Amino acid sequence: QVHLVESGGGLVQAGASLRLSCAASGGSFSSYHMAWFRQAPGKEREYVAAIVAYGGTTYYTDSVKGRYTISRDNAKNTVYLQMNSLKPEDTAVYYCAAAQTWVGVPSRSNDYAYWGQGTQVTVSS
Repeated sequence: QVHLVESGGGLVQAGASLRLSCAASGGSFSSYHMAWFRQAPGKEREYVAAIVAYGGTTYYTDSVKGRYTISRDNAKNTVYLQMNSLKPEDTAVYYCAAAQTWVGVPSRSNDYAYWGQGTQVTVSS
């Protein structure tokens, strides 16, 4: 059982930066693929970024490429999401998630067995 707790959300103006953190406990963190998803009001949850177990390869949805960076520190059992050049359309609740395996691609939410409670990111124009 993996317990995930996100932090770092807040209210910022367009163009600003935020760094989200997700602290994991209760499992072998380094063996899990980790990802960030987000859900805006009235919309379905969408995949944002992912990083493979043991670090290294990263993946991003097109709308955040070049602006967001996902990373992990396995010694600290933490995954991060650095968000730069934020836009109002980035406003959402951001969730981190952990998966032991991916079926083909990292964006399938059903592959992720463990989820955090979410952290709100609001970007004003």
